[in-house]
Amino acid sequence: MTPVAPLDDLDPVTLAVLQGRLEQIADEMDATLFRSAFNPIIAEAHDASHGLYDARTGDTLVQGKSGLPVFVGAMAFAVRAVIDTHQRDGTTPQPGDVHIFNDPYDGGTHLSDFKLVRPYFRDGALFCWLASVGHWHDVGGAVPGNYNPAATECFQEGMVIPPVRLIAAGVLNGDIIRILQANSRLPGSLYGDLNGQLNALDLGVRRLDDLLDHYGPALVRRAMDRLRLRAATLMRDSIEALPDGTEHVADYLDNDGIQDQPLTIRLAVTVAGDRLTLDFTGTDAACLGPVNIARSTAIAACYVALKHLFPDVPANAGVLDPVEILIPETSFLSVRAPKPVGGYTETILRVIDAVFVAMARFAPERATACAYGTINALSLAGHRADGSRFVMFSFFGGGHGGHPKGDGLNHGNAPISMATIPPLEILEAAYPVMATEWALRPDSGGDGRHRGGLGAIYEFELLAERADLFLFGERARHAPPGVLGGQPGALNRFTWTDAGVVKTPPMASKLVGASLNRGDRVRLETPGGGGFGPPDQREPSARAEDQRLGYVSHAQ
Repeated sequence: MTPVAPLDDLDPVTLAVLQGRLEQIADEMDATLFRSAFNPIIAEAHDASHGLYDARTGDTLVQGKSGLPVFVGAMAFAVRAVIDTHQRDGTTPQPGDVHIFNDPYDGGTHLSDFKLVRPYFRDGALFCWLASVGHWHDVGGAVPGNYNPAATECFQEGMVIPPVRLIAAGVLNGDIIRILQANSRLPGSLYGDLNGQLNALDLGVRRLDDLLDHYGPALVRRAMDRLRLRAATLMRDSIEALPDGTEHVADYLDNDGIQDQPLTIRLAVTVAGDRLTLDFTGTDAACLGPVNIARSTAIAACYVALKHLFPDVPANAGVLDPVEILIPETSFLSVRAPKPVGGYTETILRVIDAVFVAMARFAPERATACAYGTINALSLAGHRADGSRFVMFSFFGGGHGGHPKGDGLNHGNAPISMATIPPLEILEAAYPVMATEWALRPDSGGDGRHRGGLGAIYEFELLAERADLFLFGERARHAPPGVLGGQPGALNRFTWTDAGVVKTPPMASKLVGASLNRGDRVRLETPGGGGFGPPDQREPSARAEDQRLGYVSHAQ
């Protein structure tokens, strides 16, 4: 079909239409998986993402807006891993191929996130790649749900799958599916999520066919190139508007789950003209426990932080064109196999916090204080009355940081995602638990001109005869910082009852294999966000409203 606009005249209206159509393809892929996935972490919490990627480099072209932003940067590395696999093996991608893998050192994140990568061909030539990633409910390993705070190598966190062809030229290899199911405590959930991802990729192919039939591949390719150039240009302009200089910050993880001592992330941010450098030199070395992350994951976290600060820049690889990211190979932000990486979420949240604090000094008008800084990955595993196995894995929310225009969000999700916190009704319906408290946590937001948002209180009672309990959290010893004079939010707190006795984790925010019996309870009191600006600048009327709503106690 003849393109609807000439190639030498890609006007702004046509570009905007094509941008919208491309984003809609990724958004529809997201929606397809969310509606068909078997496990609540994808179906309810939206822990997944889809996108289109450059045929030659794997760079992000378009990303869905409903999935996890951290996957925007990480999935480019996943697509490159498939490209590298073809180059290493001397093979070429074929129409109908689908690679599957969860290797976190090539594709980023952790073993729970399974990536499916499919080439898209037009007129016999590779036009781009389509990719899907979703957090599967259980992928083996020592801990149900796979957040194992005591892991010292990746093999204790789950099965490790390198890039392999699940589908070769349209022919499904069922042996691979059987291997995957045999290594999961929840093979039915795994099968459903896998098919949801395959269906999302099929839909992406159909939507791309429709788009290219209407506009022609040459015009769409030019639009993709123009959108990346536009992102890079807007990012350079945004950086150039900042004052030149260097700012040094540090933030801390409670511990690595093995050794009870803090881990330090050091960051120097330098602005020089239209270039930005994020230098993590001085960050602690790789650790024994699972708060290590791969280099690709660290870069993805930096991308997410910058997109929060510069929201008007289109979400594609051009964002990082004027940005240099320096990560020492020996640090716990740049590890290789078999170092454990299962708790990556906690570490990337700390990377984002460090970027927020440093950039607040360059651009107060864009600044935001730190959010609560932990997903509090909680796992309860046992058997129902009928003998069937259950694995309740979920993450939980907290307060967001104050910002130039107002107070932080109460009870939000972590800034690494657009995910939603699973509703208590869903958790109660899916697992033998009863929510006994689900409320905002008073006095948890950091004080400031604009207060940090409140954390939350979650309490569940076990209805099954017994269950094993696991927790992977953070911010129990190092509170979420405020910025520009704002105060920190409250510390994270976790307790559980054992025959009426209240207990706390020896590692403060991490726990392995505690045993619960019917009627025992688990309780999370999550951090609030940091405050923005000096507390003495807060309006008296705002303080009075905080007290009226019960956000702060009258004693304050």
